[in-house]
Amino acid sequence: MQPLLELKNICYSYHTPTLETPAIANLSFALYPGEFLAVVGPSGCGKSTLLSIICGLLNPEKGLIMLNGRYLHSDSSSNIGYMLQHDHLFEWRTIFQNVTLGLEIQHTLCNRTKAHAEELLECYGLKAFKNARPSELSGGMRQRAALIRTLVLDPELLLLDEPFSSLDYQTRLSVGDDIGQILRKEKKSAILVTHDLSEAISLADRIIVLTKRPATIQSVVPVSFALADDTPMHRRNAPEFKTYFNQIWEALNHDA
Repeated sequence: MQPLLELKNICYSYHTPTLETPAIANLSFALYPGEFLAVVGPSGCGKSTLLSIICGLLNPEKGLIMLNGRYLHSDSSSNIGYMLQHDHLFEWRTIFQNVTLGLEIQHTLCNRTKAHAEELLECYGLKAFKNARPSELSGGMRQRAALIRTLVLDPELLLLDEPFSSLDYQTRLSVGDDIGQILRKEKKSAILVTHDLSEAISLADRIIVLTKRPATIQSVVPVSFALADDTPMHRRNAPEFKTYFNQIWEALNHDA
């Protein structure tokens, strides 16, 4: 199977007039179609920087990125969805208007794409709230609306930058389970950056463990559970869960 995304020897540093701070050094990995990849590492090691490079917000100083066999660069077009820590829904717009905002910006809002947005809202339990304002929804529902806003654009790749971190613990578990199942149902390829090892194990097919800055790959952990119903919530109760947690914890603390 050909990779959907390939990163080859990516390097990046932050610069000030007097200082260069290396953030990422010779980082390479691949993501395959339909795969859910999680990235964990010490705080400040460059995880969010990595996502910004993949989506084109930052240009690597060295290295190449390929999406579907095409080289990505600063002026190339790509269909990558980026879901941030906060939902960034606009209060002056209804949920339906928030969900279709990207379509408006891309000038692709039409009867067909409106119908698709309606289908996603119905499928994921928000149809009854399509005319509500964001303040009328719970945190979990708002995050689900933010995901639908991303999915309605039919991205080739989703980047998730700690999208559940602003939620309370109980809601975070519920929404993580919900969104994990949505992405698998939609067969989307995704990269999740998180500080939460349990979250990474419950959602991912593979976990990349980064070193402290400048980030390189310390290890890659394939994740597999012998579950008849393999959902994020069920994974947390499976016997393999503790083994993966300990393995990743040891990798993170290898150079501590």
